Amino acid sequence: MVIYNLFNQFFNMTNDMIEKFVENKANKNQKVNIHFKTRETVKGIFIRADDYEELKSKNFWRIVSDSKMNEWEKTKDFNLGRIFNGAEFTRLTETIK
Repeated sequence: MVIYNLFNQFFNMTNDMIEKFVENKANKNQKVNIHFKTRETVKGIFIRADDYEELKSKNFWRIVSDSKMNEWEKTKDFNLGRIFNGAEFTRLTETIK
């Protein structure tokens, strides 16, 4: 049990950990790299739709990927974002400009 808890502590991101990172970057609309356990890294920005608080409480996050960024900047259409499960994140890092 102790090993499982240590594993989760180091390899799973909680919604509090993600929120702290997002709050720091979201105000600047700064792109971040989202690293996953089972898929390729996604570069994008976290966005706040009307359901942000509800999603956050369940550790789900709406992200606009880099490939849709130009359209997002023009339209601010929340449908361009995809919802990701924060439990699948392994880490968040800043992108290099």
